[in-house]
Amino acid sequence: MGVLVQLLFLLASTVELSPGISHEIHLLRPQFGSSGHHVPGLSCLSWRLGVETHNIIEWSTVPQACESYVGHYMLGDQYRKDSGVVVYEAITHAQSLKLAGDGKDIWVFDIDETSLSNLPYYAKHGFGVEAYNSTQFNNWIYEGKAPALPESLKLYKKLQSLGIKPVFITGRPEAQRNVTAANLQNAGYHTWEKLILKGSSVTGTAVAYKSNERKKLEQSGYRIVGNIGDQWSDILGTNVGNRTFKLPDPMYYIS
Repeated sequence: MGVLVQLLFLLASTVELSPGISHEIHLLRPQFGSSGHHVPGLSCLSWRLGVETHNIIEWSTVPQACESYVGHYMLGDQYRKDSGVVVYEAITHAQSLKLAGDGKDIWVFDIDETSLSNLPYYAKHGFGVEAYNSTQFNNWIYEGKAPALPESLKLYKKLQSLGIKPVFITGRPEAQRNVTAANLQNAGYHTWEKLILKGSSVTGTAVAYKSNERKKLEQSGYRIVGNIGDQWSDILGTNVGNRTFKLPDPMYYIS
């Protein structure tokens, strides 16, 4: 019995909780998975793991029972810590590169939930539980108030100090160019090599669109030494670069 008590104490002492966040949030269990199908016994933490590892795909909304869990994750310390690990590896990779020094080494950044955070919007809309409403979301975009993701901004600044130029490729429409550029600059992303938005004539998946834009960059003589995004569609496909990095985002899925 004494050994059992010691083991339990040791286990408890290794569990690190974020200040002000109850461990009980991890005990919430969803009623439904992607597409509304019942998933008995699946915890919200396990659901998020499935999302981040691209095992759960083509889902439209966060399970309703996981709203509190996702909200606590996004607003708590863990989201920042997870993002920090990704950016640490990205910076380590960047520092290991032997650059040509001809101004053609670039790093591709996604924008939403990568460079800029829409958490102020999603906090008012169920952290992904509510179905996507393009009118409401675009109204938020046109406010131009999205803050920077601190870890991504850190990466951006480090890359510039190394001589790697940032290129933004976003699924935002071309009509939002001015507000997007102003928002990026106000958030701390002051300069870039290119800001690529989606033209009105572009059709197909996000993977196809971003692959094609990256292909154009390489055909123009650029070398993509890194690529970072919050969606798998940001880093899958062709012409993805030397190495890709996936930031956490359990709030929505783009195929």
